[in-house]
Amino acid sequence: MHQTVVEKEDGYMERLLKDKKVCALLKDGDLAKGVVMEKRPKKLFVDLGAYGTGLVYGVEYLNANDLIKTLEVGAEVVGKVIDPENDAGYIELSLKEAGKQKGWDMIQDVHAKDEKFEASITGYNRGGLVADVFGIAGFMPVSQLSNEHYPRVGADQQKILEALRQFVGKTLAVKILSFNQKSNKLVISERAVAESDLRALVATYRIGDVIDGIVSGVTDFGAFVRFSDNSELEGLVHLSEIDHRLIDTPRSVLNVSDLVKAKIVDIRDSKISLSLKQLKENPWDKVLERFTEGQEIAGEVIKFNPFGALVKLDADFSGLIHVSEFGGFDEMKGTLEVGVSYPFIIKSIRPEDKRIVLVRKKEAIENQEGGVVQDADATKKTNIEAPTEDGQDAAPAA
Repeated sequence: MHQTVVEKEDGYMERLLKDKKVCALLKDGDLAKGVVMEKRPKKLFVDLGAYGTGLVYGVEYLNANDLIKTLEVGAEVVGKVIDPENDAGYIELSLKEAGKQKGWDMIQDVHAKDEKFEASITGYNRGGLVADVFGIAGFMPVSQLSNEHYPRVGADQQKILEALRQFVGKTLAVKILSFNQKSNKLVISERAVAESDLRALVATYRIGDVIDGIVSGVTDFGAFVRFSDNSELEGLVHLSEIDHRLIDTPRSVLNVSDLVKAKIVDIRDSKISLSLKQLKENPWDKVLERFTEGQEIAGEVIKFNPFGALVKLDADFSGLIHVSEFGGFDEMKGTLEVGVSYPFIIKSIRPEDKRIVLVRKKEAIENQEGGVVQDADATKKTNIEAPTEDGQDAAPAA
């Protein structure tokens, strides 16, 4: 048997204000807890105690219909006040908005405490994952995934989407990165959880330490190496730190699951940078024992860049012939062809800059003076330096 609600007569709130038992009135946005008094078609009455009677009806009833079906008379509910007194004297409530408000309150609480929690992944898009966070939709950018879950598939958007799709239906430990209730924006981070857990581990290592690891991922810009003694730790070997010789792509020399030794060269914000080449003998230390200035040598053109053509001399060394040797970029490409070997003369060797400068054999011979090799147009100067062999552009000459 349930309690019947009597429709309130005019002036109910005015009389209620005179009741000394009421210490405060509810206002828009407040959350109010009460007990279900009566369920009618499209109306739900809630006893709010000294505050009066709450009412859920209309659109708010439809929005909370699934919840209302489960409620029995006497059940406790929490509603958000959307009208402190309607025309009939009732306090209009929204059960759906109350659920959202509780979610935002919990979000604010865990953010203030910097606590981690479990979030259920409900969807994905090109930018990242969508998750249910205490009933609020949150977004996790791809960059905020942990190293373990980061999709190392290059820049292929379809492969990234396929990798993200695997997380739907799973739960991830995350932290609140930022939120704004007014704009309904919530950003979460799995990486923040991983980083806080890793700080203690990272603190046990020092720059200069040599570690054993396994290649866990290869990208266009380098390779990720997971530490053998601490699988939670992972470092990045940048393309420029793979080898002393020129490497076009990391995939040409490294594969996932390769066992490697690497040297820690930097630790910053829990990110570890590694080097493979610093554990290898530097061939540039003995370059002058293998080549001499003025030496005639055959080399294979391997690529063009705005400075000139890069020429492979042997397994360890490449040289560069400047575009000015040909008069222009188009003329250079018309004279040389990638993959073809040509005779060159070594003009200069600069071990400290990892640079070997080449000139064309014909012009070099015509301009030899006293055994010294000169450019065909030695009177012209250029203030553009060629890039070093490791791919880094040098600063303009003074």
